[in-house]
Amino acid sequence: MSDDNESKKNNGVIKTDGISRRDFLKTGGAVLGGFALMSMVSPGIRTGAWAAGSDAPEKKSLKIGFIPLTDCASVVMAEELGLYKKYGLDVTVSKEASWAGVRDKLVNGELDAAHVLYGLMYGVQMGIGGQQKDMAVLMCLNNNGQAITLSNQSKAKGVIDGASLKKLIDKIEGEKREYTFAQTFPTGTHAMWLYYWLASYGIHPLTDVKTITVPPPQMVANMRIGNMDGYCVGEPWNARAIYDKVGFTAATTQDIWKDHPEKVLGTTLEFTQKYPNTTRAMLMAVLEASKYIDTLANRPGVAKTISSKSYVNAPEEVIEGRFLGDYDNGMGRKWKDPDYMKFYNDGAVNFPYLSDGMWFLTQHKRWKLLKDDPDYLAVAKKVNQIDLYKEAAAQVKVPLPKDVMRVSKLIDGVVWDGKDPKKYANSFKIKV
Repeated sequence: MSDDNESKKNNGVIKTDGISRRDFLKTGGAVLGGFALMSMVSPGIRTGAWAAGSDAPEKKSLKIGFIPLTDCASVVMAEELGLYKKYGLDVTVSKEASWAGVRDKLVNGELDAAHVLYGLMYGVQMGIGGQQKDMAVLMCLNNNGQAITLSNQSKAKGVIDGASLKKLIDKIEGEKREYTFAQTFPTGTHAMWLYYWLASYGIHPLTDVKTITVPPPQMVANMRIGNMDGYCVGEPWNARAIYDKVGFTAATTQDIWKDHPEKVLGTTLEFTQKYPNTTRAMLMAVLEASKYIDTLANRPGVAKTISSKSYVNAPEEVIEGRFLGDYDNGMGRKWKDPDYMKFYNDGAVNFPYLSDGMWFLTQHKRWKLLKDDPDYLAVAKKVNQIDLYKEAAAQVKVPLPKDVMRVSKLIDGVVWDGKDPKKYANSFKIKV
């Protein structure tokens, strides 16, 4: 990128005396800048690194993991904006290679917390897809902003959406070649969106197609060499397929479920019990970052920051487009999507609704990842840390919903409200 282009992009970065706050906090002015940030906090929030009181973080040095995806932004920006320090924490954000790696490091304590798939947390809680461990969902990090990408080879065969994909699969039934789809983790969000989308078109995701697991940053490269015909992943790896001319967007996940839960800030239940003040401080920092990112004027600067090799490692323009709600499906259709990736939305994004956690359990049961129906509500109450969330939200003035459940209608017209999860889980025509 030229110097001229670089300077044009800088208008989205916070400036402090002509330099970015990111650079400012990393220079000799970091200490002074940190105290300046603390002094600007609204009344009622304990500051000064939680000065020697009962609210002081029990553990100050933390390692928080993330996967290179656009929706790691709030975890990363809490560090870039000095928000962890504002609440007395010394955080290292750690770039991880795969969701399996994040799972293992959370379970064994190498990571204190992580940007993590909602469904992965429930899978670990239930002992499916890895060692069982009691887990804690602290908050939802984002809604929307994932997609299903199909290969250009599929398009050449007439596949442009779910209906045409169904026709092709019916046509090739009995042939040797399998139609292969990738998701990012067996109990995770992308697997569940992919399975739900396929099933809504009459395609059984476990018998009509082959599914494989691929880490998010490796999706485009694997599609380029023909290892899969389609995949479900978070941004920017759907936009990158279009940018690299290897695929197109067949559906966004907001098409499947408007304002769906996606990544969470996750840790172990043991961590929250041992370090409740630390947990609240971490929540407060990430909630403030979420507010910052959902101010649309800040997003170009955030896209620039997270595009670096240290974070997402993707071209800035590939991240920025869909980050701002500007969609291009790679087949000539362009639109402004009001349901683009949200990080705050007046607090509606971040509340850990019990019904959201329960939904993932219903899909795990639908696809026989769980053999029997669990006590859906009891599991969600154990995992989703609503009381801790409410305490943190009150401190940073984040509104709370009236109910711990919410009502949603998915792509097939079926309504999910959490009232009868067992009936819901067993009601689908296509299941295992």
